[in-house]
Amino acid sequence: MDREVNIRVDAKSRLGKQDHLWRWIGYDECNYTCVPEGRELLEKFAALGDAPYYFRSHFMFCTGNCHGAYKFGSTNIYWENEKGEPVYDFTWYDRIVDAWLQTGNKPFLELGFMPKDLADPGYLKPVDDWGSYNQYKETGWSCPPKDYGKWHGLIRAVGEHLKERYGEKEVESWYFELWNEPDIFYWKGTAAEYCKLFDYTEHALHEALPGARLGGPAVTGIFEGGHAQRFLRFFLGHCRDGANFCTGEKGTRLDYITFHAKGGGFPFEMHAKKEVPSVESLVRQVKLGLDVIREYGFGDREVILSEADPDGWAAGGVYDNANMIFRNTEYYASYVASIYDKIDRLGARYGVRVRPLAWAFLFPGERCFEGTRAFTTQGIDKPVFNLFKMYGSLGDTKIGFESDGAKGLDFLDQPARSTGSGGRYTGEGEKTDVSGFAVRTQEGEIQILIYSHCDDRDRTEDQRVRLAVENLETEQATVSHFRIDGEHSNARTEWIRQGSPLYPQGEQYAAIKARDGLEQLWEPREEKISEGRLTLEFSIPAHGVSLIRIR
Repeated sequence: MDREVNIRVDAKSRLGKQDHLWRWIGYDECNYTCVPEGRELLEKFAALGDAPYYFRSHFMFCTGNCHGAYKFGSTNIYWENEKGEPVYDFTWYDRIVDAWLQTGNKPFLELGFMPKDLADPGYLKPVDDWGSYNQYKETGWSCPPKDYGKWHGLIRAVGEHLKERYGEKEVESWYFELWNEPDIFYWKGTAAEYCKLFDYTEHALHEALPGARLGGPAVTGIFEGGHAQRFLRFFLGHCRDGANFCTGEKGTRLDYITFHAKGGGFPFEMHAKKEVPSVESLVRQVKLGLDVIREYGFGDREVILSEADPDGWAAGGVYDNANMIFRNTEYYASYVASIYDKIDRLGARYGVRVRPLAWAFLFPGERCFEGTRAFTTQGIDKPVFNLFKMYGSLGDTKIGFESDGAKGLDFLDQPARSTGSGGRYTGEGEKTDVSGFAVRTQEGEIQILIYSHCDDRDRTEDQRVRLAVENLETEQATVSHFRIDGEHSNARTEWIRQGSPLYPQGEQYAAIKARDGLEQLWEPREEKISEGRLTLEFSIPAHGVSLIRIR
């Protein structure tokens, strides 16, 4: 039986600026930036109406062959000659930064990881040359530096090079972040050693670029009493009151703060039982992080969730764990719409700008709809990328939106629930969340984004939506309705119709590709406005996103 949901939009209200908080993207494999498929996707983001988008990548300082591979990358930016003197080579580093800029985007530059010649050998075992490189790829990149002075020199050299190549004003529009998840295996040192690294980094970067924005500590998801929470507290306490390792003065400049949030974790498990990501868990992690930030007096800082995702393994796919199937479907789009909306509302509650960064890009050479956390597969846009097409078209004046089918944020005031027996969360028994937000463009168009999401990926029943738009200042309007669901803006559905080919070609590929755009639920139509009110009725499935435009 269909559930009825009533949504009311006040077209006359003005509730301030709608932050386009979705304009942050990231991925592990920095060298994928420069491959043809990478540049093609970068150009797609730059073509969105609210570009530029900010791009973050791991391994930007690492040593290797500068060829992309799952969970690794390299630029060879630093090496040492026979005398042990630093040598800087920006060839590959520049190619990556250039690709972001030339396609019309902006860098979110992660400062890490440790170059091979700078890694502290005390953390490594003596091995031959071949074993040395293998050991570096396994653990060496996560070590502290053998010499903090040389690390300082590297950061200063990077800052000076970027200023000379791109101009100080341009570089000051970027973001810099030190390291990634230093509370787990990405950092072999202690929390105090990370703070030391941050102090030397901050001093060096701001010597070269006084106006650059530097943040951290990019810890993993915040759980009550967990290691990431303790690490964040330690770091913020150091920045506020600690003795600066580089200058000896009290405290350290911190321009903005980063941490991560994930909705679940699906490891390699060939015959995995059903499991889904949790909206509640991810949003609760954001709240706990904001609580710590407020506790230490940094509530005025911008916060970037430099990885905000349904799960924790971007390179894994359906052949590693069948639960990754959701990434190919409309479920991924409705999940992102739900968490981004709640993050936006939570940030407003705290009076903080909170920007989630989607840790997703692409994987060249994969099988079609591999199930990796990617926006495209073999050049075919997934449903989740169509959500970003919706986002990119939106105005920035927020107007009133109410839904009696919204889950809201009340769950944050209740004790955290178990994720299910055996630690598995299936989403079964969850209610479908129907909510969204509305904006007005500078030209006066009303845009309403409505999502329907249930954590249970097998939920199928429709929600019957009655949308009332009030206080319209016209007697007639053109109404368009764009939709992402199982049958609209969903190339995977056509891929299945075509027999689920691993490497579609020719007419088969063309048929799939033809369905990867943003599609309309109905053709634009003229609607009469009675006493400033427009009423629309339509159905939306348990996993779907609608964009209604009134002009």
